[in-house]
Amino acid sequence: MDCYATTPVDPRVLEEMLPYFTDFYGNPASVTHAYGWTAEAAVKQARSRIAEAIGADPSEIIFTSGATESNNLAIKGVAEAYFSRGKHLVTVATEHQAVLDPLQYLETLGFEVTRLPVGADGLVDLDQLAAALRPDTILVSVMAANNEIGVLQPLEAIGQLCHDRQILFHTDGAQAVGKIPLNVHQQSIDLLSLTAHKVYGPKGIGALYVRRKNPRVQLAPQLHGGGQERGLRSGTLPVPQIVGFGAALQIALEEQETENDRLRGLRDRLWQALQVLDGVYLNGHLQHRLAGNLNISIEGIQGQALLLALQPHLAISSGSACTTAKVELSHVLQALGRSRALSLASLRFGLGRFTTLEQIDTAAQITIEMIQRLR
Repeated sequence: MDCYATTPVDPRVLEEMLPYFTDFYGNPASVTHAYGWTAEAAVKQARSRIAEAIGADPSEIIFTSGATESNNLAIKGVAEAYFSRGKHLVTVATEHQAVLDPLQYLETLGFEVTRLPVGADGLVDLDQLAAALRPDTILVSVMAANNEIGVLQPLEAIGQLCHDRQILFHTDGAQAVGKIPLNVHQQSIDLLSLTAHKVYGPKGIGALYVRRKNPRVQLAPQLHGGGQERGLRSGTLPVPQIVGFGAALQIALEEQETENDRLRGLRDRLWQALQVLDGVYLNGHLQHRLAGNLNISIEGIQGQALLLALQPHLAISSGSACTTAKVELSHVLQALGRSRALSLASLRFGLGRFTTLEQIDTAAQITIEMIQRLR
């Protein structure tokens, strides 16, 4: 029940990856022999697959180690490249820490950051966003799909708002790509952060889409070295992971519609089952959310006690997986206006490709039993 923390590598993806660990192990930068050519061809194919998934040109895809690095490259890269135009950036209170922390770092360098609130449903108010934009605003960063509550922000409206004012628009698409339709031109996205391990690809590989025209986005590289990836991200390319990323996104794209219908049915069944309990509240908008996400808060229990009770039976998280090493309030649930007690007593169910109907029914039964016992 924790597929929003990570997913297993799909066997079809692994099959494509395996030859590039042993038989085709060349460095794509080795242009003087067949090993390098084979690796370069594999990278080129994967780049095309990833670009196709978001409506981009392959030349606009920059490979990174994951969405955290992509977010850092986008935010810090824009700040460094455009600071002569302005030092104001805008984001939303419910962003992932991989966006909030780089912005907080930029504040120590003299940049100014506006963090917009969200409504009780987790959605940003477009009028508030428009009012926050200034002549010295250089970047707006709003995530496509929230990692905790699954809420989908209105990307097209935000992108249009930014482009009308010639402000760059970045979105963290780690949880969105492969799960919802993304098109960088239709949604006026200038920078888009991606990762493979949320869509049944390998860990340790991500990408950043960087728009090349209308406008051509300038970025200051954060890693310097061999000049790979148009000089924006130096380092030897991990060919097996890149191949896996491309394969994973192609599968996700082909199966997106049918898989979303299946997951939505499972999620709604789970939510309906849990409503036999009093004092169980849904976090985030029911419709404008990822199909496989269900985030709830429960009255009358201690959050840590519930997690401990569930641990032998369910793999499930409370809040964001990236901060579970610390017992702290979810900043996302706080932004929704949840009380301290309800924020701590929250569960995130993340359903995935290999989640079955039987598992949903079992998870519901166990969760209900444990909540009743604790109460």
